[in-house]
Amino acid sequence: MPDDTPALRGLLVDWGGVLTSGLNDALGRWAELDDLDFDAYHQAMVGWLAATPAEAELNPIHALERGQIAVPDFERKLAALLVRRDGKPVPAEGLIERMFAHFEHEPQMSALVRRARSHGIKTALLSNSWGNTYPRETWDGMFDDIVISGEVQMRKPDAEIYLLSAERLGLQPKECVFIDDLEVNVDAARELGMTAVHHTSYDETRRELESLFGVDLT
Repeated sequence: MPDDTPALRGLLVDWGGVLTSGLNDALGRWAELDDLDFDAYHQAMVGWLAATPAEAELNPIHALERGQIAVPDFERKLAALLVRRDGKPVPAEGLIERMFAHFEHEPQMSALVRRARSHGIKTALLSNSWGNTYPRETWDGMFDDIVISGEVQMRKPDAEIYLLSAERLGLQPKECVFIDDLEVNVDAARELGMTAVHHTSYDETRRELESLFGVDLT
């Protein structure tokens, strides 16, 4: 019997935690430099993320990622929940810039995406944004398309943003491989028929992509 499994032709890649250093390390450094009680930050995140879609006003993270709330408004909301160890208020202005200042570029992962593209694999960035800036000047020749949540008013793990990214590459979800460091986003991609890779290290992700696409990416 013929094999009806479609060929994998596309690679969708997350930014933070995949093309950069891990989330926990970067945020830990931010908390250290801002003299923050990291437990207070964690509690704020858990409380907001636990809100249902119907409680949008209680979920500033989702609103920010969809571009439905201005960055300064989000910064004020978050700063009000944070606690400095010295008891002083947390400055709201520039809060997101300070949070993202310690994400370090992972050149091996960027090179991996470029090598995949050189083999004819279509590539796209698929990232949830917190209103932060991206190093777009380093992406020339790296992606066929870029989907950033705040620019399209959608966010992972909503199905629509995965479908949009695949469509803009001219592919079906079943023709795409998706890489993310968060399991909730990986699971959502799988539910749509994508082949999903939970990124934990360069070496493991490279080996998995080589197996999936049948090409040498070293």
